[in-house]
Amino acid sequence: MRATRMLQTIDTHVEGLPVRIVTGGAPPIPGETMDERRAWFSAHSDDLRTLLMCEPRGSAWMSGAILQPPTRPDADWGVLFIEVTGVLPMCGAGTIAVATALVEAGMVPVAEPVTTIRLDAPIGLITAEVRVRDGRAEEVTIANVASYAHALDAELEVPGFGRLRVDIGFGGNFYAFADLDDLGIPFRRDASERILAAGRDIMAAVNAQMRPVHPTTGYAGCEHVVLLAPGSDERRTRHALINAPGWLDRSPGGTGTSARLAVLHARGRMGAGDALVNESFIGTTFTGRIASETDVAGRPAVVPAITGRAWITATTQQMLDPTDPFPAGFSL
Repeated sequence: MRATRMLQTIDTHVEGLPVRIVTGGAPPIPGETMDERRAWFSAHSDDLRTLLMCEPRGSAWMSGAILQPPTRPDADWGVLFIEVTGVLPMCGAGTIAVATALVEAGMVPVAEPVTTIRLDAPIGLITAEVRVRDGRAEEVTIANVASYAHALDAELEVPGFGRLRVDIGFGGNFYAFADLDDLGIPFRRDASERILAAGRDIMAAVNAQMRPVHPTTGYAGCEHVVLLAPGSDERRTRHALINAPGWLDRSPGGTGTSARLAVLHARGRMGAGDALVNESFIGTTFTGRIASETDVAGRPAVVPAITGRAWITATTQQMLDPTDPFPAGFSL
């Protein structure tokens, strides 16, 4: 076998979302912080992301993570979150997958009933509490970054829908929330193409008309749209989550659940200690709880705790043959 690149991975799924974790073969990434490494990787090594996430090795809905040595002494591992569209500052489902893989592969000291893992991510330090029984990671609760409502009842002009009201929340990434009832689209799998098209149009409208910018980090742009099913409230939400450039998330979305908590908190419908079950388009769930209240640059905010599960599906050696016509993968 000939190979110009060989990468070891642990493949998982997080409540239905495939997440591929690179545990070996990735070179050290330069940078004093994981955010600097994220920028360097995007500029100089993005072919590694596309090789793993895009076809023929990946798919349009593949997510992933690349493990690195941490840049700070209080972290166990550094991590870059990757997907088809780029390198994310944070990924809730990715964090749950990484914490599960680290425990089950013995890559961190494992304690029962709870193993604590600290991950150095581009958005900051993320703590994961892994519930362990008989050496297996049964579920993961992550303490996410401070999350806040960026805008409530913001009016957009969306082609095909006219004036539409959306909420915009930040939970590690920016999310726009709209009601499916306002779009006249049913919450059914046979309406998935209409849901995807509406999500893409809303995302484009948000970025063209009111592109959000985080007040302290400068992180900008909306790459996620949550379309809420009828009956969604502060106890249980059902939704379809559309990610850039336009695919349906199989998981409930960790940063999306955080943003949902922040929006409901800003509306006075949730407070510290309250919990929400967030259900994905395929019926899987994360539980989000407001661990505490805080602020982001003077804006009311929450510190979310997100609980979900991951399962290991494979361990692989991904290889690149020197004659492969797609050394960086491809997308259709």
